[in-house]
Amino acid sequence: MTVGAPSAGAGGLTPRFVTVHGYRRCYLRAGRGPVLLLIHGIGDNARTWGPIIPELARRHTVIAPDLLGHGESDKPRGDYSVAGYACGMRDLLTVLGIERATVVGHSLGGGVAMQFAYQFPERCERLVLVSTGGVGPDLHPALRAAALPGAGTVMSLMGIPPVRLAGWAGLRTLRALHTALGRDAEDILHVCDSLGVPTARAAFLRTLRSVVDARGQAITMLDRCYLAAGMPSLIVWGDRDAVIPVDHARIAHAAMPGSRLEIFSGAGHFPHHSDPARFRRVLEDFLATTRPASHSPRQWRMLLREHGREERTPRPMDDPGIPASPTAAATTGTESTGTETNTGTETNTAIETNTAIETNYTIETKTGTVNATTAESPRSGTSRVGKPRVGASRVGERPSRGTGRGGPPDPGAPVG
Repeated sequence: MTVGAPSAGAGGLTPRFVTVHGYRRCYLRAGRGPVLLLIHGIGDNARTWGPIIPELARRHTVIAPDLLGHGESDKPRGDYSVAGYACGMRDLLTVLGIERATVVGHSLGGGVAMQFAYQFPERCERLVLVSTGGVGPDLHPALRAAALPGAGTVMSLMGIPPVRLAGWAGLRTLRALHTALGRDAEDILHVCDSLGVPTARAAFLRTLRSVVDARGQAITMLDRCYLAAGMPSLIVWGDRDAVIPVDHARIAHAAMPGSRLEIFSGAGHFPHHSDPARFRRVLEDFLATTRPASHSPRQWRMLLREHGREERTPRPMDDPGIPASPTAAATTGTESTGTETNTGTETNTAIETNTAIETNYTIETKTGTVNATTAESPRSGTSRVGKPRVGASRVGERPSRGTGRGGPPDPGAPVG
C-alpha cells in the first residue's frame, strides 16, 4: 500500500491517492468524527458529493472515493461487479485504518452500499440509499440499450464535437420542456463527458453489463432485505426520477424493516444536487436520531435460518408406484429433516443427487446379523440388493440397532 501526494482539487476538496492491490485509487477525505462513506453512481465520481461534504465534515470524517474505473482512480481490465466494488470499499477502509462507517450510496453506489452491508455487516453502522439501483428491473431505456452488444462503438461517437453538441442541444430542449429527464441534464452530460477516454468507457460498459441487460436491472436486493432488520436505514428519492422510478423507493421501504423514506418533490435522479441543503438536513437528522447497528453473528444466523427453507428431493420409496426397498423396511426411529430450531438442536440431512448412491445397511434377525449393500440408480429410482452376508460385521463396524431417538445417525442407516 502506498499513498500519493495530494493535489489541489475543485471546490476546496483535496484529492488523495492510495494504492490497493496494485491499483491507484483516488478519494476525498475531510473532517473528524464518526465516519461517513459516500459512494457515487455509475459514470460519476467523488465530486458528486461536493455540495454537502463541507457541512458534513463539521461533525464527521467524510470519505468519498472514486470507484475503480471512475474519476481519477485506475481503470484496469478487472472486476467491476457490485460484489467486487463492495470488497474494494472494505479494503480501502482497512488501508485507511477505519473499522466501521455509515455507508451512503447513490444509484449504482446504493447497490454497492447494500452489498457492503450484506457482505460485511459488522463494518456497517447505518445504510443510506439515494435513488438506488438493485430494487427492481425498471430502468431508463438508454441504459438498457447501452448494455447491448455494439453499444461501445456508438458511445465512442459521443466524443466527436458535432455529436456532443447535438446531445447538449437535445438535453437542453428536454430541460426547457420541464421533462423528468431534463431535470438531470447537467449531471447526465457530466457523465457523458467522462466517457471520452477509452479506458473509462470500457470500465463503464463492464460495470453496466454486470448489473443491467436488455430487460433492465438484473440484480435485486429484495430477496435479502429481511437481513436489514436492526440496521438503521434511510431511503431518499426524487419524485421526478426518470432513470429509476420513484416506485422503487416505496418497494424498498416496505421491504426493509424499520427504514425511513424521504421523497423530494420536484427532484430527479440526483436529489442531493436538486436540494443539497435539504438532503444534508435529512441525513444529519437521521444520523443524530439513530444508533449505529450492533452486529450479532447469532442473530444473523437466526434470520437466515428463519427465512431459509430446505427442499428435499423425493425418495423412490415415496412414490406409491414403487415398492419400498428392504432398507426402508428395516429402518426404524425418527426421520431427519435437517431443520434447525432456535433451541440449538441440529440434525443431519441426507440429500440424494444425480450420482449413484451406495448404501450399507444392517438387518438383525433371530439367527444373526445380515449385512447387505444397495446401489440406487438415479435414472430408474430402483434399488439393487446385493447378496446378504450372514455373520459378523466388517472389521471396524459395530452392529446397529437403528438411529434411535435423539442420538447421532448410524453410519449403517440408509440414505434419506
